[in-house]
Formats: sequence, structure tokens, C-alpha cells
Amino acid sequence: MAARMRHFSLAVAALGLLGGALTEAQAAQCGNTSAGFETWKREFIAENRGRASAESLDALAGTSYSTATISADRGQHSFKLSLDQFMAKRGAATIVKRGRALKRTNAALFDSIEQRYGVPPGPLLAIWGMETGFGAVKGNVNTLSAVATLAYDCRRSEYFTDQLRAALTLIDRGIISAGTRGAAHGEIGHTQFLPKNVLNYGTGGDLNNVGAALSSTANFLKAHGWQRGAGYQPGEPNFAALQGWNAAQVYERAIAIIGKQIDQD
Repeated sequence: MAARMRHFSLAVAALGLLGGALTEAQAAQCGNTSAGFETWKREFIAENRGRASAESLDALAGTSYSTATISADRGQHSFKLSLDQFMAKRGAATIVKRGRALKRTNAALFDSIEQRYGVPPGPLLAIWGMETGFGAVKGNVNTLSAVATLAYDCRRSEYFTDQLRAALTLIDRGIISAGTRGAAHGEIGHTQFLPKNVLNYGTGGDLNNVGAALSSTANFLKAHGWQRGAGYQPGEPNFAALQGWNAAQVYERAIAIIGKQIDQD
């Protein structure tokens, strides 16, 4: 009897723990419209008290559902284009021309980056040009609202919940603020780093500064296996690092082609 009672007590305790886990897991429910965003936000903040500072959670409380973010996330049709169509749409010839000029005028910066990280100017300039038109279009969407909206949205909630927690850490460290603005998915700076990439690969400094952004981008590529002196076209050793930058095949190939044309100048 005592053994049965002990097993019964353990089972009850286990059910209690399971119930608690289910309650926590269900606390912040994702949604596909703006209707549940404020409730989700309150529940997410309650879940994360003690994991994030009061300051960063207060910043999160002040966010709003970003319709611009949802529109951008639902409208990424250019990745379905052919390579030639994609490069024409993104202005590849203009990026190559401007990239070659910037390589010459910023030769000391690119030499320093290549010495440290092994990454030549071409792919860095290709990424910079493709992401923001060399800093001309960095976005004007509130970063924390964008990331919170995607963490709430059911399509990629888990991925962007990680990004949201990283953004809260960045606020605690003073790297971004509640008012920081950038691209529609929460990317910031000249080469559009998501919050988790800022934490993992940022080399210090404001990513709205060209040197800091390009150094961080080179550090990202090195961390993804970039080998000094190796090629970066499809089938060559460093193409895998470019694949780490963006999962869309047409984007990866465009960076490789544009980068090579810049490096060959």
C-alpha cells in the first residue's frame, strides 16, 4: 500500500509539473492577425520577468503591431524570380559599378578587414549593396515592434522569439533602444543584421557606421567557415559561408556573381 501511495504521489506531482509546463508553453499564443497582439505581449512579458530587465520589458510593452512588417513578410516574391530577373530587379550592374568605386576610395578599410578576417572586398560590397544600396535604404520601421510582431505571428514564431529575446538583451546593453528603426523584419545597420546576429557576430560599434557594419559582416562570414584565399562561387569552399548569410538560392548566387565582378576590377 505504501509503495502504491508513493507511486500515486509521484504521478500526481508529475502531472502537476506537466500542467505547469503546459500552462507556461500556452501562456503566449501566436496569432495571424493583430487582434491578439496586446494579449500576447502581456503574456510574453509575464513569462520573461526575471529573464529580461524591467527596462527592456517596458520597451516591449510600448511596441505596436507592425502592419508594414507583416506586409513585407507576406510579399517576398522576388526570391521566386530567375537569377537574371532577380539581378536585374536588384540593380546588379549598378551595385558592381558603385562597389568598384567604393573599393578604391575605402581601400585602407577593406585591406584591414581582409587582413583580419580573410574576406576580400567583393562579397562585402555585394552584400552591402544588395541589403541597403550602400546605406541609402536602411529602413524606417521600429525594430522592436517588427521583431515582436514576427515573434507573435504564427508563421515563424519560434525563430523570431529568439530574435526578440536577443533584441531585449541588446536594449539592456545599450546597443539599441526602444526607438531604434531599421528594416521591416527587424534588421539594422548598413548590412542589415538581425538582433541575434548583432549579439553573435557584432564586432563593436554602431552598425550604422560603415566600418563596424562591414567588419561585423566579415566576422559573420568567417564564423560560417570562410577560408582565406579560397573561392566563393558555387562549388567553391566559401560559397557555404554565403549560404549562411541568406537561405534564398537566387540571393546567394547573386552575391557570388556581383562580388566576383567587383573583386576582378
